[in-house]
Amino acid sequence: MTMKNLSEWMNQPTVIIPSYLLSNYKDIGLMEQEVMLLLQVHNFNLNGKAFPTPAEISSVMNLTEMDCTMLLRKLVQSGFLEITEDEKPGFETYSIKPLNEKLAYHFLKEAKQADFQEKVQKSESLYAIFEKEFGRPLSPFEGETLTMWLDEDKHEPELVKAALREAVISGKLNFRYIDRILFDWKKHGVKTLAQAKDHGERFRSYQKKPAAKVAPAAKDLPLYNWLE
Repeated sequence: MTMKNLSEWMNQPTVIIPSYLLSNYKDIGLMEQEVMLLLQVHNFNLNGKAFPTPAEISSVMNLTEMDCTMLLRKLVQSGFLEITEDEKPGFETYSIKPLNEKLAYHFLKEAKQADFQEKVQKSESLYAIFEKEFGRPLSPFEGETLTMWLDEDKHEPELVKAALREAVISGKLNFRYIDRILFDWKKHGVKTLAQAKDHGERFRSYQKKPAAKVAPAAKDLPLYNWLE
């Protein structure tokens, strides 16, 4: 190999394969041959061949020209590959944009499921904490109230636990008082544990202040008759 050949080899385009594709192609409905064919199409695009023929693709794969034709048709029909108009009028090009969109959708779906599972686990943990503090199983109404705080009022589980602690500290362990705490926090824009702690300390400090002494009202004195 001459230096010229080596230089040409080193200057060839690099095909970047997302790790997420290799880990999840089966989950989005692709087979190994289909993944490799998509990568070959992408490689042809990078090397200036926007619309490779089945014969050209077959020349770099262990598939016949007929196999490549069938796979290309299948990938287009199943939404992993699309044929678009090239910049040059009258020419077409293959695009793997649909593949990337499917991967992105799958990634977001997984992330959403993970968030949901985490929320379920926190919710179950929250139920256990409440039952431990109350020393008994929660009633159906209390369970619905707890769910409402999380799902409808959109309170974070950590804030609900903080409100429970405030109720314990105040010696008012009941759902109505906890609901008032959460309502007050939402009204004052309390969204973090630090803000909740600060708000609670200021509230308790305010409650401990001695009430201002009110001077007793002056007694009505009888008018003195200076004429007597």
